[in-house]
Amino acid sequence: MDSLPKTFVVTGATSGIGLALARQLVAQGSNVIGIGRSAERCWHAQQVLSKINPHVHLTYLLADLSLLVQVRQLAQQIKQQLTSWYVAYLDGLVNNAAILPFHQTTTVEGFDTQWAVNYLSGFLLTNLLLPPMHAAPAARIISVSSASHYHTYLHWHDLQLFHSYNPLRAYKHTKLAQVLFIHELNRRLHDHPNIKAFAADPGLVNTDIGLKGTSLFMDWIWQLRRRGGVSPGEAARGIAFLLLDPDLQNSNQIYWRDSRPQSPNPRALNLRDGERLWGISSRMMNLIS
Repeated sequence: MDSLPKTFVVTGATSGIGLALARQLVAQGSNVIGIGRSAERCWHAQQVLSKINPHVHLTYLLADLSLLVQVRQLAQQIKQQLTSWYVAYLDGLVNNAAILPFHQTTTVEGFDTQWAVNYLSGFLLTNLLLPPMHAAPAARIISVSSASHYHTYLHWHDLQLFHSYNPLRAYKHTKLAQVLFIHELNRRLHDHPNIKAFAADPGLVNTDIGLKGTSLFMDWIWQLRRRGGVSPGEAARGIAFLLLDPDLQNSNQIYWRDSRPQSPNPRALNLRDGERLWGISSRMMNLIS
């Protein structure tokens, strides 16, 4: 068993589930590279977490994950950070960053912003960070999905919903894409059993995701709804379990909630759809499918 501290990358790590997860990982002795889009929030999170365990490596990197050119730059910065720490490999990546904008916006690269942040950025960052994870004894890739993935299907001729945008429909779309991606990723990693990928369902969590870029009415709805949610710390514990439990390296279960496997939307297990989404995503990212 590898006795070195584990090293993890967590996106969306300045608030909510991501910050709670980074806190838990640092507390139990892991090195953490947190990703955020606000310099002020990154600085504050690093100051807080560095006091919890000053003996681990900890840093925050800035990136706007809606801009895929910045995702590519981020992957290089992560690799450089590992080298500067004399860390030989990456033990895990948590694609946690997500948004829920009320109005559809398009990035300068031509993507729907929610599709870019919630799904494409994780697809690209995962692919770019596979080399340092291949070198790890047991690496984990986690995409933070949602039970909302059960209640939709992929609109193949309008994946980014440019012709039928609705904020909740788009959110469900990205969450189903995440689980389908995780299933296909595991299939492609069949010859690399040291890497396992999981989709984590945190349940309803009391975070600010529904308050970012929405309308006043949606703000009010989310304020009411989130009161019934669990704390970010409780949600993060289920994700930490997926990262750290050694018994999961041989698990064939891809979708988890509260540290227990669940059956995902059957559409997320469709092999033909998995290959199709991977091919489309690769072409969007100019990757080789």
